Amino acid sequence: MPQYKATVVAKKSLGQHFLKNDSVIQRIINLGNIQEDEQVMEIGPGPGALTNLLRDLRCSKLWLLEKDDAFALKHEEYAETKKLEHMKVFHMDALTFDWKSLEGEWKIMGNLPYNVASPLMWDIVSQVPQLKSAVFMIQKEVAQRIRAAEGSKTYGALSVWIQSYCKVEKGFIVSPTAFSPPPKVDSEVIILKPLPKEALPKDPKNLSRLIKIGFQQRRKQLHGLLQKALPKEYNPNIWDILELDMHCRAETLSPQKFQQLCALLFPQK
Repeated sequence: MPQYKATVVAKKSLGQHFLKNDSVIQRIINLGNIQEDEQVMEIGPGPGALTNLLRDLRCSKLWLLEKDDAFALKHEEYAETKKLEHMKVFHMDALTFDWKSLEGEWKIMGNLPYNVASPLMWDIVSQVPQLKSAVFMIQKEVAQRIRAAEGSKTYGALSVWIQSYCKVEKGFIVSPTAFSPPPKVDSEVIILKPLPKEALPKDPKNLSRLIKIGFQQRRKQLHGLLQKALPKEYNPNIWDILELDMHCRAETLSPQKFQQLCALLFPQK
C-alpha cells in the first residue's frame, strides 16, 4: 500500500496530536464500516494516518478538510500525482465549511482537535442533510459529556444537542501514548448514528436557544430562567402539560423533553 508523509511537526495553535499506533488507526477505520461507493469525509487528516487506509476502500468520494498549509498541499500533490479523481482536498478551517451543501449520504470521520471538537460536532449533526454516520476521536471528557444521561453531573448542552440528533455509541479509549506528541489526557472514539427523521428536532434554532438558556446557569431552576429570558413565550402551565415539576433544572430533562418544551414555548405556525 503506497504511503506518503509530510514533515510531521505538530502545531499547538491547531491542537495537533498525530496518531501513530497502527492498531488504533485500523480500529477506527473498522468502526467507520466504509462500503464501496460511499461518500466519505475526513476532518483534519494531518500526515495521513487514516487517509492512507481510506484511500484504498473504493469510496466514490473522499473529501479531506485540512487547515494546515503543509498537510493540505501534500494531500493535494498526492491526489494529483496518483490521479485520484475521487479525492478532493479542502484547504480550510472545518468550522467554516458549509455542511448544508453536502449532497447525498455521507460518512464523516476524524481525529478532531480538542479545541474545536465540540462546536464542530454541534454543527455537523444538525446541518449535514444526510449524515449516514460519524466516527470521531475526541477528548475522553468531552465524549463522556456527549454520552451522559439526564440527571448526571456531566450532562449538559452538548449532551442534549447531540442526542437530539444522534444515537451515541462508545467505541474505545485511546491512551496518550498512541499519539505524537502525546496529549495530557485520554481520548475516546465515539460513533454517532442519526436518529430517524421523525425524531429529529422540528425547530433547531429555538431548541439551541432554549438549551443554552437552560444550561448557562445550570444550578438555577428552569422556570425562573425561562421567565426572565422569555417573558413573552413563558407560561407556567407548560409544566403540567409536560408532567414536570416546575422547580426542575435543565440537567433533569431528557433531549425529548427539551424538544417538547421547545414546541410549547415556540409553537409552529
